[in-house]
Amino acid sequence: MSLRSTTLRSRKRLAVGLVAGVAALSLAACTSNDSGGGDDDAASAPSTAAAAGSNDESGDKVVIGFSAPAADHGWMGSITESAQKEAAKYDDVDLRVADGTNDVSVQISQVETFINDKVDAIVLLPFDGAAMTPVALKAMDAGIPVINVDREFDDPNAARVTVLGDNYGMGVSAGAYVCEQADGNKDAVVAEIAGIDSLPLTQDRSRGFKDALSECGLNVDNRVAADFTVEGGSDAAEQLLQAAPKIDYLWNHDDDQGVGVLAAIDNAGRDEFTMIGGAGSKNAMEAIQSGDSALKATVIYPSTQAADGVKLARLLVQGKSMSDLVEVEVPRTVQLYAPVVTADNVDQFIGSAFTS
Repeated sequence: MSLRSTTLRSRKRLAVGLVAGVAALSLAACTSNDSGGGDDDAASAPSTAAAAGSNDESGDKVVIGFSAPAADHGWMGSITESAQKEAAKYDDVDLRVADGTNDVSVQISQVETFINDKVDAIVLLPFDGAAMTPVALKAMDAGIPVINVDREFDDPNAARVTVLGDNYGMGVSAGAYVCEQADGNKDAVVAEIAGIDSLPLTQDRSRGFKDALSECGLNVDNRVAADFTVEGGSDAAEQLLQAAPKIDYLWNHDDDQGVGVLAAIDNAGRDEFTMIGGAGSKNAMEAIQSGDSALKATVIYPSTQAADGVKLARLLVQGKSMSDLVEVEVPRTVQLYAPVVTADNVDQFIGSAFTS
């Protein structure tokens, strides 16, 4: 089987696994497409200017409680910022944002406050999905729909809707890109800088990467783990570069830690390999645009998940559905796509990218 065939097969498998992501692409609007393409100003116009009968037309007031972990890196900061910006587009949304916290007990108390205040819906990115499951169930039992973002609860009944990125799909996308670039060279040396190895999301990303590489006869030859921080990325990259005198392709799971990875690469004077990032930061995309960096691509892990959660919460409370679907109810699960961003398509994605 040719490389082209294996790469296409890998991508087809990815597309099948991410079929829910197709529906998610319409979440950026969650409105009817009948009004035509429009422009950026129209897309961001307040709901009072929306076409009559559209999902964005102003309706009953919706009070949404929002809680997420502390904004201790760029992606997480963008989660809350994107949610606030989305809510501000609607004059019928009252978004009550709790202070970001990495203390589970504090986050539990935040949700309990929302329950006591009888908010209409809760959008929750849990610091720890398992630990937050009981209080999410309590909210659901109180008749308050919970929109679970990114980190899943232990019990599916703890959320009315779950909005997810695709960690396994990130790995598949990165691996398929490497296969395409390697173009049949089965001697290519592939390296990987993971995130925190104990986290399921890291394990899923690595598994997807390995599975995709196997489609074209490649393996991960050198692998280290970091911790999603700039310092951790720098330390892990230094360790990797010392252990691997030759690398052809390097996938780094996270663009926040990638700032440190790129610094270590520059310090080492290594320029023989192609680097692929992860998450899709603005910094990474600017490096891709410049063409002067080892970083040639990054795989999106959307920081717009909570913004989508806000839109879905509004639809649920107002009794609406996703107008681009035939289904008359909002879906239970929405999984967002993990596309590869290169110099060829970076302009399409940089506008919604987060800053590391």
